[in-house]
Amino acid sequence: MTTFKDRLEADLRTAIKARDELVVSTLRMAIAAVRTEEVSGSAARTLTDQEVEAVLRREMKKRRDAATAFADAGRAEQAERERHEERVLEAYLPKQLSDEELAVAVTQALDGLDLSGKQAMGAAMKAAQAEVAGRAEGGRVAAEVRRQIAQ
Repeated sequence: MTTFKDRLEADLRTAIKARDELVVSTLRMAIAAVRTEEVSGSAARTLTDQEVEAVLRREMKKRRDAATAFADAGRAEQAERERHEERVLEAYLPKQLSDEELAVAVTQALDGLDLSGKQAMGAAMKAAQAEVAGRAEGGRVAAEVRRQIAQ
């Protein structure tokens, strides 16, 4: 069975042979981020597929934030490159939940919880994050939890 990291490296070799410069640079950046994560901490270790997925999600968020910053600074060409890099990384991750699917998942997670007071948000977020398990961004989950708690 091949690991997530092996798939990234195999796709990098394919992209190099195809001379696809954008995919090559994006995958090199992703693999470097994975390797950095592997050696961070007190001892080097091999990441699990879930940990590699988390690293790719962080890198995707960086690309999205950079695209927004470039667009705000009037650098449309660089913003578009960042968006393309984000799409390359997105192909390696599971499909994100739609707004409707997210609402259903959060509703299921919040069923049976005592949601009273300001402390409710922490418990609700913990339950909701466990339910969606990386299939939606934290900001989207938090917004949906706030909406449902307010009702």
